[in-house]
Amino acid sequence: MNKAKIAWITDTTASLSKEFIEHHQIHVIPLHVVINNEFYKETVDITEQEFYQRMKDEEGKFQTSQTSISDFVDLYKELKENYDFGIAIHASSLLTGTYQSSVMAAEMEGFKLFAIDSQTGSFPLSFLIKKGIDLVEQGLDVKEVVTQLKGLREHTRLYLVPSNLDQLQKSGRVSGGQKILASLFNIKPILSIEEGAARIKDKVRTEKKAIAWLVNKLKEDLETKTVSKVAIVHANDLKKATELEKYINETLPNLETEILMLITVAGVHTGVGTLGLSWVCE
Repeated sequence: MNKAKIAWITDTTASLSKEFIEHHQIHVIPLHVVINNEFYKETVDITEQEFYQRMKDEEGKFQTSQTSISDFVDLYKELKENYDFGIAIHASSLLTGTYQSSVMAAEMEGFKLFAIDSQTGSFPLSFLIKKGIDLVEQGLDVKEVVTQLKGLREHTRLYLVPSNLDQLQKSGRVSGGQKILASLFNIKPILSIEEGAARIKDKVRTEKKAIAWLVNKLKEDLETKTVSKVAIVHANDLKKATELEKYINETLPNLETEILMLITVAGVHTGVGTLGLSWVCE
């Protein structure tokens, strides 16, 4: 019996290296970022670093926009000729409509697709893709692979600490009054991506306390669960990210670490300088 030929599909909210994408022939559909009504394909026309630099330097509106369904239609038309089916893992359907566009396009083209709403993005999404590829290589049936990946979703962690509330206010996530109070008292909201949505988990007084909060959450999971790797995510503030990585390496020396740029679909709300931690409990 011939082994099924599987296409892997995701979008640019998955923090995957160029080398990994090329090695595993992953089909990545770019989301659009919008700067003052000009559209750019993420990672094609503009990098995350360039986006954050412009957000820092320029006035105006910075937004994200889901990919065009026609991009998926074109992709699935091509994949249908060369693959038996596809496994698509996309960013949370509550944060972007990419998952819905992917499913609709596959139906339109008659391409057999096992689609997973990751209910997250960034490092946890890349983790699910890598795990899925491993499970397929181990010989698991595709339905079992999908079941296992869906089961992992509730064990993903993505916590973000905005450096200020400017962008949260612009995107309508906080009011002007809240912003003034937060700046007066140096309050840092801690955001979490849970069940696909962004929630304020806590509010602390300083960035130092916010970092301690993040590391304590990680330690809590390490007491009862297996965590092999933690990602330090940042919105174009490599200095802070490197300092946080150093602190984690000293505090938890057995834990592998990785520094990643924060996906723009999150950073457009949280702003330049956002810092966070992300991991998956196995």
